[in-house]
Amino acid sequence: MRLEQLQAFLSVAQTGSFQQAAQKCGVTQSTVSRQIQGLEAELGLPLLHRGTQSKLTLAGDQFLPHVRKILTEWQNATQAIADLRAGKQPELCVAAIHSVCAHYLPPVLQKFCQLYPEVQLRVTSLGSDRSLKVLQDGLVDLAIVMNNPLLTSRPEHVVDKLYNEPIQVLMAAAHPLAQYPLIPWSELARFPQVMFKDGYGMQRLVQEQFKRQGLELKAVLELNTLDAFRGVIRQGDMISLLPQGALVDSRQDPSLAIRDLAIPNTTGVNPQLSLTREVVMVTTQDRLLIPPIANFRRLVHDFFISKLPDSQTRSGQPLAMFEAE
Repeated sequence: MRLEQLQAFLSVAQTGSFQQAAQKCGVTQSTVSRQIQGLEAELGLPLLHRGTQSKLTLAGDQFLPHVRKILTEWQNATQAIADLRAGKQPELCVAAIHSVCAHYLPPVLQKFCQLYPEVQLRVTSLGSDRSLKVLQDGLVDLAIVMNNPLLTSRPEHVVDKLYNEPIQVLMAAAHPLAQYPLIPWSELARFPQVMFKDGYGMQRLVQEQFKRQGLELKAVLELNTLDAFRGVIRQGDMISLLPQGALVDSRQDPSLAIRDLAIPNTTGVNPQLSLTREVVMVTTQDRLLIPPIANFRRLVHDFFISKLPDSQTRSGQPLAMFEAE
């Protein structure tokens, strides 16, 4: 059963004439006749009485409303795809890690809303693993996350590197570790740690690093908001390893202290930062064909290029600007 057969049947039903139906469909009368015959053969019942007026049979009368519905749905579907290609997308959904949502995305969101006032922009703050899961499930169009090649290296993914940042130690201003300009890992292991919840890339990163150092991680509390981290840590001896971008507000708080991590000086050189994370933007190949999504990606990329000149995209694809319609 083909769409042109259904269209031919609907045209005959509307006009009562094979000849007029052929003119309406832009084909010959014999073509319309063959299309109707094909439908009748497939359905096993005649749909039309042949005569001076092509009236519907009982089967044809019951078949007609379904044909109308099918053709209407097809027209709606093709129009929806045409609108999508033209950039007429009703909404754009983004999932991003907390520090990106709080400190980096706001100017990008403002610019996008100016370019696409008709697109409802929805931004959700999630952990990296959860962000990638909702992207995979088709619930968001882009995810900005801490890179985990096990989750981002899929054939359909387009991954843009945005920036690298050091992991630092957050503590109360009067904490014993505040005396260190660079904190040794052996000292970190002495104190209780506040962690991000399971599903956040930072939890996995810290756990893996403690394991590499052969140290026990004293994780006593799991949280999922930066405000909660600051509130708990300023109260006592708990500490937390957090990315630099998550500590922007903490730097202005006199009740808190931030210190860099160091590795042992075993090679005769100065201690150096020992732990970083890479933040990437992930979308899928098919979404880049949609102008609002492609332009949001370009805006994010350009923002980080201007903030961090040494940043480079990883996808190798040009971030071209589509015309907003």
